[in-house]
Amino acid sequence: MGFQNMSINMRLKGTKTQSILEYAALILIVSLAMGVMVVYLQRAVSVRMRHMAQELNETNR
Repeated sequence: MGFQNMSINMRLKGTKTQSILEYAALILIVSLAMGVMVVYLQRAVSVRMRHMAQELNETNR
């Protein structure tokens, strides 16, 4: 009887550890995706601003 309780506790502990690792992996993936999006948006805004500046400089000539 004692071995069964120990086995159940070990399985529950393993399940909890797996859940923590899964959440950590999810947080890592979401963080990386957000980082990539920030870089993408910064570049897009930078290009748009450069194009607008070029258009304004052309109209002033």
